Amino acid sequence: MNTYAITYTYCETTAAGRDEVRPVHVEFLQERFEAGELLISGPVDSGAGALLVVAADSEAAALEMMDQDPFAKAGLISQRDIRRWDVFFGKDKL
Repeated sequence: MNTYAITYTYCETTAAGRDEVRPVHVEFLQERFEAGELLISGPVDSGAGALLVVAADSEAAALEMMDQDPFAKAGLISQRDIRRWDVFFGKDKL
């Protein structure tokens, strides 16, 4: 199992849509967290984006999982980036 850091970037024009979809987005993230796939997540830069750390077998699997995020399905993410993260210190915290 690998660890991936995924960043979302939002734009101002999607703020209302994100507010509307947020309850099902949070429900999706909670389900992924309970399944052990989402390790940690939260908004960054005062809500201009988000950082999500996930566990997956591959980058493709991580992206496929996050394609199911209601924010992604609704087209509310302006940019999404992913990087494999080889955690050395603090892995037990994740």
